[in-house]
Amino acid sequence: MTRPSTAELAAWDHQYLWHPFTQMRDWLAEPPLIIERGEGNYLFDTEGRRYLDGVSSLWCNVHGHRKAELDAALQAQGDQIAHSTMLGLANVPATILAKRLIAEAPPPMQRVFYSDAGATAVEVALKLALQYWQLRGEPRRTRFVALTESYHGDTLGAVGVGYSETFHRFFRPVITPALRIDPPHVFRWQQHQTPERALELALTDAERVFTAHGDEVAALIVEPLMQGAAGMWAQPTGYLPRLRELTRRHGALMICDEVATGFGRTGKMFAVQHEGVEPDILCLGKGITGGYLPLAATLTSEALFEAFLSPYESFEAFFHGHTYTGNPLACAVALANLDLFESEQVVKRTGERACYLAGLLAELPARAAHIGDIRQWGLMVGIELVRDRSTRAPFDPALKIGQRVVRAARERGVILRPLGNVVILMPPLSISPDELAHLVQVTIDSIQIACS
Repeated sequence: MTRPSTAELAAWDHQYLWHPFTQMRDWLAEPPLIIERGEGNYLFDTEGRRYLDGVSSLWCNVHGHRKAELDAALQAQGDQIAHSTMLGLANVPATILAKRLIAEAPPPMQRVFYSDAGATAVEVALKLALQYWQLRGEPRRTRFVALTESYHGDTLGAVGVGYSETFHRFFRPVITPALRIDPPHVFRWQQHQTPERALELALTDAERVFTAHGDEVAALIVEPLMQGAAGMWAQPTGYLPRLRELTRRHGALMICDEVATGFGRTGKMFAVQHEGVEPDILCLGKGITGGYLPLAATLTSEALFEAFLSPYESFEAFFHGHTYTGNPLACAVALANLDLFESEQVVKRTGERACYLAGLLAELPARAAHIGDIRQWGLMVGIELVRDRSTRAPFDPALKIGQRVVRAARERGVILRPLGNVVILMPPLSISPDELAHLVQVTIDSIQIACS
């Protein structure tokens, strides 16, 4: 079949599609960039123009596009079976992958529940935690504690714990809000405290909430080390272990949402491994298939799993699932992804690339007066743009500074995506030093153009 022309595709896009996280009035006012293929760390549009994928196709690509080993795994599994249900059946790739995931995960993870996206992995975690306490005879534990401006997905349960005023205010009447604790950046950035004082104040705030509500809390949910969609807000060393200590003291579970931070992104396989934190529940997604197919997983301890082992007639099973739970195609690619992590020493290489990137980023504030803050963990970076660096006064949202940076970068062959006035760098973990240097150079050039 002959591919439709770029003009035809653009017209159909404007006529039929509704894009996620997009003000469609703005989208309809200009021609869309239509991606046709990928190769390595690059995307190609329908006119043959090449772009460095500076955001890993929304933070999920690990080894680049068209990775031969992942392509082969997908084809081989397609020759067997594309999908069969896990309701009453098992399948080969999902079973093997569960064993491999537990081998990679921090203790005490022992059980794997599959879903299809980060938000659904979080929904599973929340429902597991709530039912766990009901089964344990502690029905008062129905509250969740979450960080201010955290983001855990867009299904309603995930919105309740990951509430963002910008994203979710229209749904406030129907969600159950979490108890909020202010993480260190609230005090460091917004209140101009020193990093040390900010950590102290954040821990005091967490202590306050748990002291007041500890016996009502089912679980604390946290994005370890880096709050992603909130604006790439990094957590200092020491914060996560103290939160773990609080949950243990007050008898609550700890859910670590590693949908964005997992699979090497921070320089460890999982972010919690930087500080030896052992959660009760671990949520995984994005990089689990190397960015190829939708798959997510919620990992739990054996102790949590055992609470659900009841006689059939009690109807206390975990009544939750998805049509494509444990999809064989996705699980087969995820297995090949884990093989590549081992054979290509991806985690070690990412740590090296992160150190090189840190050196490049350190030079940027001197080159652009409107860079107010640079936040990095591994290959996760947020560059906060401000109208006035001394006061940290933000740009007027109507100026669309972040979007202007994206547009300027695109003209220079790099794909970026902002979070408001925060420019995000999240390249594939396969990015080379030269490509990193190019990414940073185009970013600073684009910032200078957008803010001039």
